[in-house]
Amino acid sequence: MATKFTRPQLTTDGFVGWVTFHQLRNADPCPDVGGVYAVVRADNSAPQFLDRSCGGWFKDRDPAVRLDDLKANWVPDAEVVYIGKANSIRRRLREFAKFGAGQKIGHWGGRLIWQLQESSSLLVAWKPTPGLDPLAHEAQLIAAFRADYGMPPFANDPQRLGS
Repeated sequence: MATKFTRPQLTTDGFVGWVTFHQLRNADPCPDVGGVYAVVRADNSAPQFLDRSCGGWFKDRDPAVRLDDLKANWVPDAEVVYIGKANSIRRRLREFAKFGAGQKIGHWGGRLIWQLQESSSLLVAWKPTPGLDPLAHEAQLIAAFRADYGMPPFANDPQRLGS
């Protein structure tokens, strides 16, 4: 089992925050700087998937995907369910949280998490990357995750469901 993508290891690697999306919607704990972030499950029990997404519809598009696709994307034993990047961690995570509350937000990155029954208990942590390109840092993290687990985190690359 991989250990690089556990909450303790991410904390050691400089990730901070560890708040729920509810806390992100009701407070402003994030810095207004570029960086990467991770969405992490509180436990490793088998996931319960929802038929419907609580995410907001944008341009009349349903953010939900088929249950078979969710199952194909699931990464057993992984705590991390999504890795993202942001030019402004504060703005991006605020948008992500609002999308999960059903608001119409045009960015669908990570939308699969909103079909997890436990989405309200997921934790979000971020790591500022001053002087580093967040996109490049995100790509490195996803590549390392893929090397450990054989596929990207559950909600990354939803256009390539099951791959």
